Amino acid sequence: MVKNEAGEITEVRATYDPATKSGADTTGRKIKGVLHWVSAAHALPIEARLYDTLVLDDPAAETGWVLNPGSLVVLEAVAEPSLAAAVVGERFQFMRQGYFCLDVAAGEAKRNAQGWLVFNRTVGLKSSYKPS
Repeated sequence: MVKNEAGEITEVRATYDPATKSGADTTGRKIKGVLHWVSAAHALPIEARLYDTLVLDDPAAETGWVLNPGSLVVLEAVAEPSLAAAVVGERFQFMRQGYFCLDVAAGEAKRNAQGWLVFNRTVGLKSSYKPS
């Protein structure tokens, strides 16, 4: 990646190795990671809800526990346009975040105030990423 004077990323440089595409035999090859790009011009705007532990242990609290103020993080994101056809019960893996399912309200797909589909994280992924 290339950064400007303010430390912001201005350019991403990558190479494409067709021998590592999904379904290919990668025996003997060490693949560090795979990136998946979504076209900004064609992406579907979505809301992704990341749930975490609701109650935290706090020995100093009278009850011994406190509610976690970070137990819900709501993100605006973009996704593959094919997710517009998502149905309740399907599961999707979102990059480095985990598995998500379509939120439902009274049996219908839930949309936020902007009309975007809402997806809830059901299982998080462990990450080996360490910020520099």
